[in-house]
Amino acid sequence: MIRRTLLAGLALPALARAQGFSGRPITLVVPSPAGGGTDFSARLIAEPLGQALGTTMVVENRPGGNDVVGLSSVLRAPADGTTLLCGYCATMTARAAIGGLGDIQPMRDFQAVGQITDTPQLFVTHPSRPATTLPELIALARARPGALNYASAGIGSMHHMGTEYLKHRAGIDMLHVPYRGTGETISDLIAGRIDFYMNSPPPLTPLVREGRLRALCVSSDTRHPGLPDIPSAAEQGFAGMPLNVWFSLFAPRGVPPATIALLAEKLNLVLADAGLRQRAFNAGALVAPSPPEQLADRVARETAFWRDTARVAGITAG
Repeated sequence: MIRRTLLAGLALPALARAQGFSGRPITLVVPSPAGGGTDFSARLIAEPLGQALGTTMVVENRPGGNDVVGLSSVLRAPADGTTLLCGYCATMTARAAIGGLGDIQPMRDFQAVGQITDTPQLFVTHPSRPATTLPELIALARARPGALNYASAGIGSMHHMGTEYLKHRAGIDMLHVPYRGTGETISDLIAGRIDFYMNSPPPLTPLVREGRLRALCVSSDTRHPGLPDIPSAAEQGFAGMPLNVWFSLFAPRGVPPATIALLAEKLNLVLADAGLRQRAFNAGALVAPSPPEQLADRVARETAFWRDTARVAGITAG
């Protein structure tokens, strides 16, 4: 048993070298500033996945251009598996659906490796606002059309597309205030300059627990297991909202199939670790691995959904 374990340990770096890593560091590009959900998910897996592959994985934040800067940097890199993307669901589906990525087409230009987390969004407002539930916020918006505002990380982000979906479904009007990153958004939320915001829980959960933000609900039909005191959207009359936020690992098109298979295998191994899952859970994120084929199918389905949503809501990249 000891001999087999030792041989397996020795084989891992050799296998990584055979797939093109050759001991070189892997760069995991985050196409957004530090502090958001994409950054959290990337840093959650970077160290253990690098170790599992017999090398090191370095997270590199490359924000700008509604994530286009980061995506472009991955596509310019050699397609050998040493430069990967931590992909945000809205960038890989919604922004693509409205033509917000220029010439980049995620389904054509990237290969799915595997999903990292899949989490309902947390709807929040400032504690000074009179609304304590989603229906109360909607009633306030109906009473004052266009007077309330909401924040997003830009055109085509999940905060933007998700809130526009909510606006259309609830028959309300709120002013869109786009930001460049989560950090700036949260600063204005805490200062009371923003009325409504939806995002994955990790950057918001500590502020809700400290009482600096008020949670209205989570976007799912059931309560978030890590936030049991916060009601679900379904409990407040809004069931069936397809607003989960997921973050996943992607490689540029052209990376050899054997390398994709190795990355997917080791990612699933890393995501099975109880300590990693608990760290994600403590931050409000839910680890949810999936094979490359399932992730690719999800990207295709959600791209079609957001294309239809954008047409109904009149959303364009311009």
